[in-house]
Amino acid sequence: MAKLSLTKSGSMFEPLRLRLLVSALFIVSSLLSSRQRAPQPVEPIPSLRQRAWQEREFIGFVHLSINTYTDQEWGFGDESPRLFNPSEFNADSVVGTLASAGMREVILTAKHHSGFCLWPSKWTEYSVKNSPWKNGRGDLVREFGKACKKFGMAFGLYLSPWDRNHKDYGRPEYIEYYINQLRELLTDYGEIAEVWFDGANGGDGFYGGMREKHIIDRHLYYPWQKIWNLVRELQPNAVIFSDVGPDVRWVGNENGIADETNWSPYSPVGEKNDAATVGYVRAEEATHGHRDGSKWIPAECDVSIRPGWFYHPQEDSLVKSPAKLLELYLKSVGRNGVLLLNVPLNRSGKLPSNDVHSLLEFAQLRKSAFGRDLARGSSVIASNVRAGIPEFAPANIVDGSSQTWWATDDSITTAWIEVLLPTSSTIDCVELQEPIALGQRIESVSVEGWIGLAWQTVARGTTVGYKRLIQFSPQKTDRIRIRIKRSKASPVISQMRLYNIDH
Repeated sequence: MAKLSLTKSGSMFEPLRLRLLVSALFIVSSLLSSRQRAPQPVEPIPSLRQRAWQEREFIGFVHLSINTYTDQEWGFGDESPRLFNPSEFNADSVVGTLASAGMREVILTAKHHSGFCLWPSKWTEYSVKNSPWKNGRGDLVREFGKACKKFGMAFGLYLSPWDRNHKDYGRPEYIEYYINQLRELLTDYGEIAEVWFDGANGGDGFYGGMREKHIIDRHLYYPWQKIWNLVRELQPNAVIFSDVGPDVRWVGNENGIADETNWSPYSPVGEKNDAATVGYVRAEEATHGHRDGSKWIPAECDVSIRPGWFYHPQEDSLVKSPAKLLELYLKSVGRNGVLLLNVPLNRSGKLPSNDVHSLLEFAQLRKSAFGRDLARGSSVIASNVRAGIPEFAPANIVDGSSQTWWATDDSITTAWIEVLLPTSSTIDCVELQEPIALGQRIESVSVEGWIGLAWQTVARGTTVGYKRLIQFSPQKTDRIRIRIKRSKASPVISQMRLYNIDH
């Protein structure tokens, strides 16, 4: 038996072992070789937290404060905390409804410009602890955070840099106060996905009874780098939003719309072509970004479902329709942005019924429009395949996975890719996606359909980025071709989907 054992572990099986070893080495070598031949990223590129934010696509903003009870947009800072009493507030109901509408993140206005805090901050008396709501023992921030966790939603916070109540606003003491409050929010309420800063800074206020106008130097007053470093320290996975990023930029309007051309790279510039800062930037450039921008700062497209950001009874008939919300989705998410839709709570602390109806109908519209990808199961050919290897095959764009790509050789910056559908279908929208981990590359495309007995151009588009939705008049065809007319580097596409939105 000993002799047989030696034979099995010795010469009898050595050729087989050698063949297996050679085969394994060949496979590993091939994989490494193909990876080495993968396209190199075009700088700048997004961080992991920026990619996670972009993939959420549709997120919510919730406004509720003293303003809700005074019918104001900007509270002056002298309104009594006794006014605040959202007696029917239920965080699960609010967040659950927003989740049903398809949102994947909720940003709560923890403190607006009036200075009133929706949590019992130990740094001020101007908060829910001095309101009749829950006899002063309530904490909206905590309840929202718990509800977001329950429904699998990311949770974000907005802490207004301006405070019209605080006596020291405009002096160094207020900055210490502000940082203390920010630290409180970022340490006591679990995982925070986004921290939101805006540029509303300085002006008339109550300021502890002084009733003065406090004007600040936006370049010098706020130590923004120190503030951002605190966010990085306490919530390293959170993206930071402001006019100038550093992670996410304001789109430059409050209409929820990005430009047809929308680059995620961006180099913020001040209003007078000088240094930019929060609240001081050429907003018109934020709508499209910069082809050769030095930083990856994608656009968040903010808009309210009503004319105002806070609830006003007179606006109950002015809620945006589901069709209008779909239009905004196409012009934000469909243009390489993220849609941030504000939904205010009413004086009872509930989502108004008109708003809920519009939100849920909007969800149904999206499901109807994008629920069926007509490109799945199609055959795909292309003018060029990177190194001729399967890892970058054209079929990757219709496999339903954003982790696989079609790519061309480095020398190629114009190319085409053609999808041959299983059957003739009516199509009016093309979705394209780039793997943004490799940067944003594509500058110009055209969409062609095989109509009659010839190719016809049915639409043109510019940048792609994370997602681009290109609409056109309905076309009955069994072939669609995407022609990449200009690209910063060899084009790479991870997904192409075809839809009939208006069926």
